[in-house]
Formats: sequence, structure tokens, C-alpha cells
Amino acid sequence: MRRFSWRSLALATGLLTLLLPACEKEEDSDSYVAFVTPRKTLLEAAAGSCFVEVDVAEGISWALNLEYPSGEAGWASVDPSTGKGPLGNVRLRYGENEGESSRMLVLVLVPGKGSPVRFELEQLGASAHVINHYGYDVAPMDWLELPAMTADDGRELLVHAMDGGKYYSKAQNGVRNWSCYWDYEEHLSPWVAYPLNNSIKGSGSRSNAWGYDPLLPTELQPNLTNNSYGWSNGEGWTRGHQIPSADRLATYAANASTFVPTNMTPQQYDFNCEIWADLEGKVRAYAAQSDTLYVVTGCCFENSTMTTGTNSGFAVKVPTHYFKVLLYKGPATAASATDGYMAAGYLLPHDKDIAFDNYKDYIMSVDELEARTGFDFFPNLIKKIGQDKADKIESTLLSWW
Repeated sequence: MRRFSWRSLALATGLLTLLLPACEKEEDSDSYVAFVTPRKTLLEAAAGSCFVEVDVAEGISWALNLEYPSGEAGWASVDPSTGKGPLGNVRLRYGENEGESSRMLVLVLVPGKGSPVRFELEQLGASAHVINHYGYDVAPMDWLELPAMTADDGRELLVHAMDGGKYYSKAQNGVRNWSCYWDYEEHLSPWVAYPLNNSIKGSGSRSNAWGYDPLLPTELQPNLTNNSYGWSNGEGWTRGHQIPSADRLATYAANASTFVPTNMTPQQYDFNCEIWADLEGKVRAYAAQSDTLYVVTGCCFENSTMTTGTNSGFAVKVPTHYFKVLLYKGPATAASATDGYMAAGYLLPHDKDIAFDNYKDYIMSVDELEARTGFDFFPNLIKKIGQDKADKIESTLLSWW
């Protein structure tokens, strides 16, 4: 896993500062600032250990406790668990997670002065392989938008937060932003997945903040900071968003996070700016009528070997097709028989000559799209509504779309 500034992360998530009363002359104990920071926040499934830093003022006593939100207790320990003053080499030890699901651990620092500070960690389940330590090989999350993933296929799931960095948990940094299945060989994501509704979308402006994805080393990513993918075979390949900028306008950070190589694929200019942009607008219209629309956007190649050349630092394969698959959850009458859920897919050839507004010529059921792309969409829907209803949703294309 790539190491970010753990001190900055702690200040952003574990820092607690309370203001003094306006007329209070003596120092208020609750104004005291302390933080606790583990050297890593994603623990592998195997047993191991890591250092934890406790930062309190000299002479201030403290205790470090553990909580187990996932239920099973006693699989971790800290040594020492009490002390006085700052200490950077507290040892956190954790046992092997033999279960399939990940489990959570909360460090609770109780200083002798001030309020407790909490920091949440996650230990991967036995089925959640990590191959490059930058993301998940197989996702431990059961979010509805995530397609099925295959272990040891050279791809990893990267999960982005609304603040522009890595998403850790709802408790630590709030609402997830978007996820991608990064292909280390092809240097693009074959799909990007995210939830969408009016609240998540927001109403700000486009940032054009082109940069690198902070979840990966820059040397693994195409350089798209100042230029597009460049030219090959007489075509100029633009930087095509998978999660559109217009789907994340609530804050500058949320929008800027969409302008990174892990969200880009090489697209023909007219395709990107006409039929594809038109379909993106329709998706937002669907989302506005939903409680939440779960979206997967991706690409496939159908044995094509065309690449963009090396203008970006890599010869990136040019997709032959692009798809979107949508899972609606909301009040529409058409979805009432399946607990408010319904779904549809689109598969468009990467062709700049497709007429504007003709995306409905390429609509299909989820089952048909799965057969065409080889991806298994919405595998976690079964947990929500059962096998029979999930099968009906994926096999049926309703006229509502």
C-alpha cells in the first residue's frame, strides 16, 4: 500500500479541537489536542504488527484502548497500552483474519487531559487479496455499484473519497466518491463505479484540475496533466472521463478527483463530446428521479490492439466499445414489483459517427450486457432482495428507460 502523510491523515480524521469559553481565564481541559496514528490503516489478513504514534504533550498521561465494531473481540493488542507524554513506537499486534469478510478495529486514545480520540482501521478478509498494496484485489465491500472482481487478474480496486484521497470508511472520511478497477498492464480502468443522486452530484463548477491519482505512484499512470493521449492512426485521442466531471460538483475536491488517469480512457473527440456526453446527461436525468442510481461505466476491446502511441508515457489500448450499466433504486411504479430496483445497460461502439441522441439504439438488459462484456454486474443485489428478484431485474428491460 502506498504510504500517504499519516500525520496529515490523523489531523484530518483524528484531531479534536474545542474552543475555550469566552470569559474563562483558566485553561479548559477539553481544549487540549491529542492524536493517535497507526503507520498503516489497511491491515492484511495474515497476522502481523505495526507501530502506532501517540502524540500528547510532555507530562500528559494516556491510555490506549481497542474497540471491535465488527463483533469479534480480542484479536488485537497494543503494547504499551498506557504511558505518559508522546510515544512513537507503540506496537499494535493483530491476529489472522480467517473469515471471508473484512473486520474493523478502533484505536481509542484517552488522554489524561482533553477528550478521547478515535482512529478506525480495517483488516482484510481471507478472500480479499492484495497484489500491489495500492488497492484491493477483491473488494471486501458489498456496495451495490461494484461489479464482481477476479483474484490475481492483474487489476486492483481503488476507492476514492470525496476529499480527493483514498476512501477508508464512513466513520473516517464520510461518503465514498468513486471506485475503479485499475489494470496495471493496460494503464487504464476497464470500469469505474459510483453512486449518483442530486445530493452527491451537487451544483458547483468544473475544476479542470488535471493531475495524478494520489492512490497510485505517478510512474504507473499515463501523464495526462497537460495534454491528451495524443495521436495515432490519424486520430486524436481525448481524455474521456468515465465518471463525468458533471456527476461530482458538490465540492472542488470531489470534482478534481475525477481529473486523474485512473478515470480516463482514450476517446475520439466527436464521440466524447456528442453521443457519449448525451448519454451522460441522460444518466443524470435518471439519477434525479431516483433515491440513488448505481452506475458502472467502462470499456472493452473485442481483440483490438490499437494503441494511442506514447504521448502520455504509455501506449494505452484504445477501446472498441464503451458501456454504461445502471441500477435504479427509488419510487418509480415500474420498479415496485422488485422492491424499488430496476436496471438497464448500454453498449456503444467507439464510433464518432453515431448520431447525437441515438443512445437508445444501444440499450439492453443487464444480462445481455454481461454476455457482451464478460463482466458480472451488481452481484451484491442478491443480498438485498434475493436471487429471484435480482435475476428478474437483470433479465428484464423495462419501458421506463
